[in-house]
Amino acid sequence: MQMTHISKTFPGVKALDNVQLTVRTGTVHALMGENGAGKSTLMNILIGSFPPDSGTVLFKGEMIRTFSFQHALARGIAMIHQELASVPTLTVAENIFLGRELLRPGTPFVNRKEMIAKCEALFRKLDIALDPRMPTKVLSIAQTQLLEIAKAVSYNADLLIMDEATSAITENEVARLFRITRTLRSDGVSIIYITHKTDEVFEICDEATVLRDGANVGTQPISSLTKAQLIRMMVGRELTALFPHGEAAVGEAVLSVEGLTRAGEFEDISFQLRKGEILGVAGLMGAGRTEIMETVFGIRKPDSGAVYLHGRRVTIRSPRDAIRNRIAMLTEDRKLTGLFLVLSVLENIVISSLRRIFLRRRELAQVGRRQINELNIRTPSGHQIVKNLSGGNQQKVFLSRWLLTGPEILILDEPTRGVDVGAKAEIHRIMSKLAAEGRSIIMISSEMPEVLGMSDRIIVISGGRLAGRFERGEATQEKILSCAAGR
Repeated sequence: MQMTHISKTFPGVKALDNVQLTVRTGTVHALMGENGAGKSTLMNILIGSFPPDSGTVLFKGEMIRTFSFQHALARGIAMIHQELASVPTLTVAENIFLGRELLRPGTPFVNRKEMIAKCEALFRKLDIALDPRMPTKVLSIAQTQLLEIAKAVSYNADLLIMDEATSAITENEVARLFRITRTLRSDGVSIIYITHKTDEVFEICDEATVLRDGANVGTQPISSLTKAQLIRMMVGRELTALFPHGEAAVGEAVLSVEGLTRAGEFEDISFQLRKGEILGVAGLMGAGRTEIMETVFGIRKPDSGAVYLHGRRVTIRSPRDAIRNRIAMLTEDRKLTGLFLVLSVLENIVISSLRRIFLRRRELAQVGRRQINELNIRTPSGHQIVKNLSGGNQQKVFLSRWLLTGPEILILDEPTRGVDVGAKAEIHRIMSKLAAEGRSIIMISSEMPEVLGMSDRIIVISGGRLAGRFERGEATQEKILSCAAGR
C-alpha cells in the first residue's frame, strides 16, 4: 500500500500536508505521533471515510479512485477503530456480522444459528472468551475491545489497521493480540499499527512512520531506532520524565475499606489509602478493580463491608454522597460515562460545581480559564466543543472538572487510556503535583510501567479478591503478574 502526497483540510485546520506512507506486504508498520498529528485522518482516507484533497493511494498496484467503507472492505482493507463502535442493543454475534448478516438459504431471514457457530469458531481461533449470544451492552470496555478486534479479523483482510487496539485490554490480552498479529503477518497480511505505547512498537513492529502536525517526520526500521529517538520524533523534544512521581511523604490513613463485598463481583476487599500517596490497583481484565472502586464511589451498592474516612465510618449510597465526602472518580471511559461531548470546554469543567459557583457568565469563564491554564489544556478557546479536542486534552478537561469540586481523594480509572506520550507525561505530572499537595489518589491501570512508575504502594486484584500488596521498592512486573494470575 502506498499513499503519496496526501493532503486534507477541514474548516480552519490543515489536517494533512503532503504525507507519504508505504506499507510492505507481510509487515507490521507503526504509525506514530501525538494526538492531532493526523494519524486517524490518514487512516480514515484509507478506509474510505472521506477522500483526500490531493494525492494518490495505491493498493496492491491499483489506484484507489472511489473512497467508501464498503469499497475498502471489498478491496481487503479493514480497521479496528480507536472509538469502540459496537451496537449495545445487539448480541455479540449480531455485532460481528452487522451489515453482512448470514441468511437462511432461499429466505430473507437471518440465520442466527450459523452466525453463532461461526463466531464460536472465530473466538476459538483467537483465544477470546466471549459468548456470541451475550448482549453487547453487558460487556466491559475491555471485552468490547476484544469484540472489535475479532470483528476486524473476521473480514480476512489483506491490510488490517489497528488503531489503539490495546488501549482497553490488559497484559494477557495484549500478549494474545500479539500472537494473532504475528500469525496474520506470517500469512502475508500487512498491518498498520497505531499506538501511544512505545514498548509495543519495539515488540511487534517492523517499521515506523512518524507524523507531527499533519506532516511526515520520517520513516525508519524499528531496528535502527531507540525508544528515546522515537519519542523525540513524535513530540519534537526530549521527554525527560514520563513517570515523575518520587518517594511520597505520606501521612495518616484518609480512607479505609474493610471487608467490602458484592456478590458475584468481589469479596472481602480491605485496603487503606494514606494522605499524599498514589495507590496503584493492578489486575487482569474482569478481576473486579473497577467494580470495587465504583462501589467505594457509590455507583454500586455493597452487600457487606465498611468504608471509613479519617477513622469515621461513612455510608456512601450514591456519587453525590461521595462528592459531599470529597471523593471524586475519573471513570474509565471518558466519552461514555464522563464528558458531555456536545458541550463546551468551559461547560464541562464547571458542570459538577454549579452549586458552588454563582451562575454568572463572567465568573464561569474566569473559573474555566484558570483550570485551562493550570492543567495546560490545549484548546482554541473555552467555548470549543469538547468532542473536537484530542484524547489527552479531553482527559484533562475531565480531570479539571473533578478538581474544581475540591476532592481530598481522587479515584482515577485508566487515567492515560488512549492519550499520546506527551499528554501522558502531563497527566502524570498533574498526579504527582496533587499528591505533593496532600491529595490522595487511587489509580487503576492496565499498563504495568505506569503502575510501577507512579505508585507508592500497589494492591493486586485477582478474581474479585485481594491477591497481593507491594511497597514501591519491592514491586516487580513478575510479582504483580503472578499475583494477578492467581499463582
